[in-house]
Amino acid sequence: MVNPTILITGATDGLGLAVAHRLAGQGARVILHGRDQAKLDSAAHVIATQERVDAPATVIADFASLASVHQLPAQIEALTDHLDVLVNNAGIGSGLPEGRERQVSADGYELRFAVNYLAGFDLTLRLLPLLRAAEKARIVFVSSLGQVPIDFDDPQIERDYDGSRAYRQSKLAQVTFGMELAARLGDAPITVTSLHPSTFMPTKIVTANGNSPIDTLEAGTDATVRLAIDPALDGVTAQFFDRLAPARADEQAYDTDTRRRLWELSLELTGAPDFQAGSTR
Repeated sequence: MVNPTILITGATDGLGLAVAHRLAGQGARVILHGRDQAKLDSAAHVIATQERVDAPATVIADFASLASVHQLPAQIEALTDHLDVLVNNAGIGSGLPEGRERQVSADGYELRFAVNYLAGFDLTLRLLPLLRAAEKARIVFVSSLGQVPIDFDDPQIERDYDGSRAYRQSKLAQVTFGMELAARLGDAPITVTSLHPSTFMPTKIVTANGNSPIDTLEAGTDATVRLAIDPALDGVTAQFFDRLAPARADEQAYDTDTRRRLWELSLELTGAPDFQAGSTR
């Protein structure tokens, strides 16, 4: 890809901001997403100054509200006629700063499932026309090795709530959706991959929850940028990576019935446009 146009969600701090810096510095046209315009403006200014590039464009949406997410595609369409890469990075952790108790989104859905998974599901399907408009495109989900099976009898975890379980379920949902979307895209020139970027990087999600960093932010940035633009990964799809190495996700991600059930549940909860295998939408 030469000067690709790349949307990064959750790009005002942590891994998202680091990835935006790296990609902008390598010549990409980066679009930053966040939920606070002041933080977006600050991130764009710092990237422009440090990387000596034009200030990246910004788009705003609160992933805890599907109505807000639904407004994002129009903002992006006003900036570009295509997307080469979508990096689904926005998310919240298993505890602080959001809190360890069960909370719900503006739509009444369990907060971690809503922010980490449902918002990205909805946005990705709504952005498929822009991704299809590129010569070839990539969709990357920033997930985690921390995964637990989805309980379809209680997907909102209304019983025996635990923030860690909610986080891990949302991360497996990302990977599972990515596998199903890759299958439905078939021969379309759009690849879908997911990754565990690194373990306990020094980001807000980690430090605010009282965890000590293990891996560096640079390592996570390397792994994420690789999936976004490395030409060696052209055509690689329906894969999960642990940092730089191919890895095996939870078995639910490979089960066709589970993938179908999650897809149908997600459509029902979000109202996203359905996408059938072989569709040109």
